[in-house]
Amino acid sequence: MDEFVRNRLTEWGLSEWIPRFEDEGVDKESLFCLRDCVIDKLITKVGPAEKFRMRLKLLKEEHNTTNQETADVSAHDHEEAGDCVQVIPSTSDTSDKGKRKLDPQGESSKWKSPARKRPRDAMSGSITDEFILSDVKTIMTYVENKLCNEDNTKLNAFLKTKISDLKIDKRELVGVFGKTGAGKSSLINAVIGEKNLLPSGSVSACTTVMIKVEANMHNPKYEAEIEFITKEEWREELWYLYHTPRENACQEKENDDDDHDTDEKLSALYGEEWRDVSLENLMDSKYFRDIKEFLDSKRKILTCESAEELSEKIVKYTRSDSKVGDGKKVTRQYWPLVKCVTVRVPNNDFLQHVTLVDLPGSGDRNKSRDKMWKGIVGSCSTVWIVTDINRAAAEKEPWEILENASSIMGNGGECQHIHFICTKSDLIEDWCDHSADAVTALIINRNSEAKETVIREFRKQSQIKKHFSEDCFTVFTVSSKEFLKGKYLSSEDTEIPKLQEFLQDLNDCHSETLNYVSGAYGILSLIQGARCREEADRTDVCADLEETMRSELDRVRKPMEEAYEAFEKCLVEGVEKSKSLCDRKLKSILYPRKAGGFHQTLKCIVENNGRYKPKKRKLINLNVTLSSFLTDSIDEEFRKSFPNEGKCGPFNRVVSTFSLGTERLIQKYKDVELQLIFLQTEEEKIKTKLNKTIREDKKTIYSSLTETIEANMQECYKRAAEFNGTGILNNMRDTIEKHVHDSKNVMYELAKDVMLIHLNDLKMYILEELERTLKESIELSLKTDDHSIPDFSTAFDMVRRHYNDLKSSQDEEVSLTGAD
Repeated sequence: MDEFVRNRLTEWGLSEWIPRFEDEGVDKESLFCLRDCVIDKLITKVGPAEKFRMRLKLLKEEHNTTNQETADVSAHDHEEAGDCVQVIPSTSDTSDKGKRKLDPQGESSKWKSPARKRPRDAMSGSITDEFILSDVKTIMTYVENKLCNEDNTKLNAFLKTKISDLKIDKRELVGVFGKTGAGKSSLINAVIGEKNLLPSGSVSACTTVMIKVEANMHNPKYEAEIEFITKEEWREELWYLYHTPRENACQEKENDDDDHDTDEKLSALYGEEWRDVSLENLMDSKYFRDIKEFLDSKRKILTCESAEELSEKIVKYTRSDSKVGDGKKVTRQYWPLVKCVTVRVPNNDFLQHVTLVDLPGSGDRNKSRDKMWKGIVGSCSTVWIVTDINRAAAEKEPWEILENASSIMGNGGECQHIHFICTKSDLIEDWCDHSADAVTALIINRNSEAKETVIREFRKQSQIKKHFSEDCFTVFTVSSKEFLKGKYLSSEDTEIPKLQEFLQDLNDCHSETLNYVSGAYGILSLIQGARCREEADRTDVCADLEETMRSELDRVRKPMEEAYEAFEKCLVEGVEKSKSLCDRKLKSILYPRKAGGFHQTLKCIVENNGRYKPKKRKLINLNVTLSSFLTDSIDEEFRKSFPNEGKCGPFNRVVSTFSLGTERLIQKYKDVELQLIFLQTEEEKIKTKLNKTIREDKKTIYSSLTETIEANMQECYKRAAEFNGTGILNNMRDTIEKHVHDSKNVMYELAKDVMLIHLNDLKMYILEELERTLKESIELSLKTDDHSIPDFSTAFDMVRRHYNDLKSSQDEEVSLTGAD
């Protein structure tokens, strides 16, 4: 077997079949002679065989058109050639080659996971989305390279831009919250089938940094990428830790906790040495010898062969009270310097298009960490709230996490599902007094009662329900231990498989694949249409399209303008309420019932731009408090206008229903069918793009109210933070109260105006982008011909077949869903 064949198989992602080709003596010459029946004997799986067939066809076409050594051999001749290599079928079964064997008894690091349920994948002769996408990407790369060799005409440049715009960017984020000891790490390990990936065990060991868990798409290793905060950020944090007032801290328990946090953070990094070293000397490079990446502002990469090995290596970057292996204490811990750790897992179906994010319960004093936290929470399509089943409904912290993050996840984000996950569901007191069947019954009954109790508690959460309906809220009772051992519960009763199935559904990128293939099909349709030498009168079809576009743009404009007017009305009321009642709201923060040691808390608030999270109390956010009447005034209207659940509301709905009527025009103007197919796919592409823009811009629009208030308060916080010594509390209070009283008229009007400007900008962008994109597409598809463009009829036929297969699959799924 020569290197040419080996390299092609590796390049095409078919390296596991190299031994078969080598055994049968397939070289470069015989590769081009392979018949379909021979390919099926060489590659015994349908997906890889189809993938090989199509790539070989492209390779033949490329060789034909570039006059290389096989240029004189046509595709037809290859199929009919009499001297094709003969392959003797192997007696060994290769259909299971490369599959992982999962050990249900836990002897390996992999846990059992259910088979994927994909109706279209089970169909005889079907090809998975992954193979289709890979082949179409290869085809379009080939087309783009050929176009780059041609003269750079206007149409040619347009086509290359359209090809480069084709992309798949789907990655679903699932945020995982939970207090220390709730079992987050064990849950994640169980759900993705990696027993030893994330460190877990000690109740006192707290996950201190954000941990992303995703698939390794680069190599078959376990990998961790560690991102540090900057040296400047750490210097600033050190200053804060050193200068936070610590006198009289014993007056209030929460201050003791915060002082303990400071000691813990500095002792983790410096040992006890920090107590006798000056602030400036703590930045000496000798303390960072083992993490030179921090000094160089680079990311540290750890690569391991096993999950267990990686888990041991990352523990000192992610957790306090770090212990590894047999419980040996880690002497140096670097988590105080870490911004985020991204753990990458090889060959994991659950993570192909999903990232699980283990999140701290609230933001961070460090600005960059806090910004990242807010960005990720706002981008989560699903949130898991993890808590111990024993006090699931009564435990305050899970509900506080939900309440604090609800506005960022809901109106200010894109969360569609909240999963309240009760862990350790197998724990039953006095279980030894009962038979196994009785214990099973007790567990199942207790879990059912826990679900009902949690749902009743959710109904009481007025702040959370402003952003989420009960339809978005699901309760799970899980046991990672029983999922592994299965002593009392079946696999299904542990409910881990339900969460796995949910991740499988998130991973289904059928619609994204269809969008990519549809775009490619449209581009190739335009190319073939532009090459057509038959002259056609296109005046009527252009006039029809332009008239339809004007009418459709008017239809899109009206609901958005009505939404603007509704928001304006709500905001006017919110401004008036804010002006009259903000002083009362402010006093609720500045004058707490238990004021012992409050000067220290208020000092932390003003030094941290209006927000502070005591270790064992609710988050205090002065900016949110001051803007609460504004956000309350629009919450209901905002949820109707920008729902996270689907393509409804005045913005998404009108974009999704926009249509140039190309289906009707194709029946009427057959001579420009290919150009109209291109316009049809371009229309879908711009609508998909605009819906994503709406999803992102809604976050900016909603958060603008609080951000405007926060910006207005900055000077006030700066002045208040300068006070020290006797009378510090009264001085800080007076400064804040005076500023709010003097500026509230301007501050709230400005917040209203900024939000309305953002709304209007979004409306104008949608209208202008629809008109600009489709006008350009009409101009270049129906008013321009270019007979010099190469013939891509083979590529066109292949992509058209993929497109039709995907559409048929989609229609079948819609039909089955409707039947249900």
